[in-house]
Amino acid sequence: MKFVHLVFTFICTSLVLTSCKDDKKTETPMASNSDKDYYTEPYRPQFHFSPEKMWMNDPNGMVYNKGVYNLFYQYYPDSTVWGPMHWGHATSEDLLHWKHKPIAQYPDENGYIFSGSAVLDEQNSSGFGSEENPPLVAIFTYHDAKKEGKGNTNYQTQGIAYSTDNGETWTKYEDNPVVSVENSTDFRDPKVFWYEPDQKWIMTLVAGDHAEFYGSNNLKDWELQGKFGTDKGAHGGVWECPDLISLKVEGTDEEKWVLFISINPGAPNGGSGTQYFIGDFDGKNFTTDQMENRWIDWGTDNYAGVTFSNTPDQETIFIGWMSNWLYARETPTETWRSAMTLPRILSLKKVGEKYSLFNYPISNVNDLISETGEENIKIMAQAEDSISSDSLMQSEVLFTTSTKAFELKLGNSDGEELLFKMDGNDQEFTLNRSLSGKTDFQEDFAKTVQTMPVPDLPDGEYEVRILMDKSSIELFLNKGQYVMTAQVFPNQDYNMLKILNTSDEVIEFKEFEINPIARVW
Repeated sequence: MKFVHLVFTFICTSLVLTSCKDDKKTETPMASNSDKDYYTEPYRPQFHFSPEKMWMNDPNGMVYNKGVYNLFYQYYPDSTVWGPMHWGHATSEDLLHWKHKPIAQYPDENGYIFSGSAVLDEQNSSGFGSEENPPLVAIFTYHDAKKEGKGNTNYQTQGIAYSTDNGETWTKYEDNPVVSVENSTDFRDPKVFWYEPDQKWIMTLVAGDHAEFYGSNNLKDWELQGKFGTDKGAHGGVWECPDLISLKVEGTDEEKWVLFISINPGAPNGGSGTQYFIGDFDGKNFTTDQMENRWIDWGTDNYAGVTFSNTPDQETIFIGWMSNWLYARETPTETWRSAMTLPRILSLKKVGEKYSLFNYPISNVNDLISETGEENIKIMAQAEDSISSDSLMQSEVLFTTSTKAFELKLGNSDGEELLFKMDGNDQEFTLNRSLSGKTDFQEDFAKTVQTMPVPDLPDGEYEVRILMDKSSIELFLNKGQYVMTAQVFPNQDYNMLKILNTSDEVIEFKEFEINPIARVW
């Protein structure tokens, strides 16, 4: 690309819910993608998934089958604020271009439809399909608001539904719920997978302050296998949205298990976040010798993330909800609320003597990026360089460097700015959105400078990649070793990037690029 450099300047400062639809299929009205105004509202993401309208939160039931990725999600069709939960539905062939589908699951006499998962029952163990046409089976939490209102403690149970047309239509199991316990105030979010060594299904769900593992041969009859977590990990809030996956350690034949637990509140930068544990699983119990709390994303806006089931080539693909319960109900969007993160590939690597989970955008994202050229940038000690770009709000910023003493500022002529800072002395990276634009819609939105420890970042060169999409920032250091995701709401588009050298030496940014990213709607 052609960079427009401004003069170097020396610097000395741094900065119920009352709705319940009939259990039936109705078409969701959809605008035409040929409409030039489609998906162009202020702050509307252009290459991330967001609902056409109304409220969305957790990704649910993510499953691949017959060339199609199914994304279900927590959805309330009557408001842009959380209400009685349904499952919304969208499909894609590439995880980027999505087709909106009718609502997949409606509340019924057992309750609202909370978070869960979906699997391809290849052997038709459930009997819901056939050998020739194995069913998709969805497993979800029922939330009975009436029981909750009466003070009962068994208002969350687990139900199932099945589809024999690849997720287009669903039938709920007549003997729901399939898992129920007496004390179930926070008993939810089942994530199911096939455990090959024991030839059985495993359901991971949460129960307040711990995870529980259930086993089944047919997806209908479940028995408790084991529990984990009352004395492990962060416990600043309720445990939610678990996921248990196996990963090979890159470059080896060693296999480890990774357990994801979302927590709200209690995340390191406030509100909700997703921690993970690396350990072992034997079909009944998960064990780990991990002592420190570890987070898949240190930004404030990646929550309730889980992985796809039945992916081609056994890739482990993760999507999270790009918001935070501190302010999710109040973000300044008018016709819809919330978006999903970009799909990310998860990988496990050995860094020194420790295992580390990396997460990085799927390679398909590169197909949306128009490379416009690169250049090497050198900046004198305690100096800055500025680059103007009209495509900054929908772009990739990419470079490699070995320095750990710099700041990046995205800004506009109104004086609004989003500040990133790498501080090698403190071994941390920070994101400050206090001056980023609209922040007063909720008192906690910009109160905290988001901090990410980076103690194991390489001593040599590493990659910095930032993907900006109208109202979101996803930052990846060293190809996903360290990650931050955050929302921003500038009153005017950012069109200026400032790079500041905060060291007493000349620093270099190699192969520096600002590349526009195409919209997918």
